[in-house]
Amino acid sequence: MNNAEFLPEVFALVNEGHDVTIPLRGYSMRPFLEDGRDLAILCKIDRPLRVGDIVLAELSPGRYALHRIFRLNKSHVQMLGDGNLTPDPIIRHEDVKVFVKAFLRKGSKIPDYVDGKKFQRYSKFWMKVRPARRWFLAVWRRLPMKVRNGLV
Repeated sequence: MNNAEFLPEVFALVNEGHDVTIPLRGYSMRPFLEDGRDLAILCKIDRPLRVGDIVLAELSPGRYALHRIFRLNKSHVQMLGDGNLTPDPIIRHEDVKVFVKAFLRKGSKIPDYVDGKKFQRYSKFWMKVRPARRWFLAVWRRLPMKVRNGLV
């Protein structure tokens, strides 16, 4: 099933009050999250959006991204994947569909909650080093997966 068919069903479940766990695809949230390895636990949006929130949003019809909110004003949102150097297109608030509540990483059954101390420290650090991301990510991509899994 492609995302354009799958994710609207996920959004419906989340809006009914269920937490939904989905596998992550792509490399845009490296180095913390890896393609095919990690899972995201999604939940309903229950408060105003904030810079730094990780959300799943529709960038254009049928095209979705799970990224961190980078810029925000009263009517618009711009996101940036942790593994990306350039921000996503500007979207409307209503295009943000769900919050990410936690991640299940490296096969663990214990969630890394996005409001937990570990994830908050990582998030603050990663947002501050944005100008140097290019070099961090270049080194990261060259490391064997075994080494990457031991670092973050």
